[in-house]
Amino acid sequence: MTDMTSNPPRARSRQARRRGLEFQLYFALIFALALPVATLRWMRDVVQYRTLDLRGPLARAWAEADRTTPLIFSA
Repeated sequence: MTDMTSNPPRARSRQARRRGLEFQLYFALIFALALPVATLRWMRDVVQYRTLDLRGPLARAWAEADRTTPLIFSA
């Protein structure tokens, strides 16, 4: 059993919530900007490889936003 008396969990501060909201806002903006580009690249790949067995445009845009957003906050 875990001893919670020596190292109790910390309550989230207001800054953490604000940072979370800011992170979500940047993520949404980057996702919205990456979606048209990801759609075009997906269509190009479908024509080039002649298969639909590829990651779709939503997954590609999500991955791009997931890679880019943390870079903004790590600087």
